[in-house]
Amino acid sequence: MPSVHSSPFYPMENPAIASLLRHTSGEKRNKFSAGGLLKMFKLFPMLTSGCKMVALLGRPRKPMLKDSATTGTIFGYRKGRVSIAIQEDTRQMPMFLIELPMLTSALNKEMSSDIVRIALESETKTNKKKLLEEFVWAVYCNGKKVGYSIRRKQMGDEELQVMQHLRGVSMGAGVLPTASDHKDSSDGEMTYMRARFERVIGSKDSEAFYMINPDNNINNGNQGPEFSIFFVRAH
Repeated sequence: MPSVHSSPFYPMENPAIASLLRHTSGEKRNKFSAGGLLKMFKLFPMLTSGCKMVALLGRPRKPMLKDSATTGTIFGYRKGRVSIAIQEDTRQMPMFLIELPMLTSALNKEMSSDIVRIALESETKTNKKKLLEEFVWAVYCNGKKVGYSIRRKQMGDEELQVMQHLRGVSMGAGVLPTASDHKDSSDGEMTYMRARFERVIGSKDSEAFYMINPDNNINNGNQGPEFSIFFVRAH
């Protein structure tokens, strides 16, 4: 793994982030090749809305998904902004939903690197709220600050439609049907990736979500990505 201080833009000097990064410093991590959102997740089964999984992941020798794992969904129109939803149960509303200040194409470009780290930092001076209940976040992608975002308190029609289409999906990547009022838009198709994430709570002011790679259980020759999401409250 590259050094915590490897980025010239944002050296991750926040001790909370550094502590969370050290969670994986002794573990073997897989790399992934360059490609877009869909290419990155070749190892996942391709899914279509309203249908069950069309390609099963086989019978692993050990459980693939931890009981404590949460579900993360990354979605957005090809030419629009990308959003992240985190759920404890895919049949319930997300406990965290945010639209990142970056285009899907920009995230695809970042995926050509060996590691994808999304860091969200709250500048709130008090800790009266739980960490994921904070509203305003500074957003960093692979060490570069890309702007600010506000956590969605409620889902809009498009987010609700995505969650409904993927309600029975535990992991996968693909394209969702375009909403009737968006078919003539220039934003392109709605793409998504859904995976399970291991949740690590460092403290009341720091949490991290590490994507669980199915290729750890499947010997199919594909190399999985390292994708992590960090939440930090600065004081």
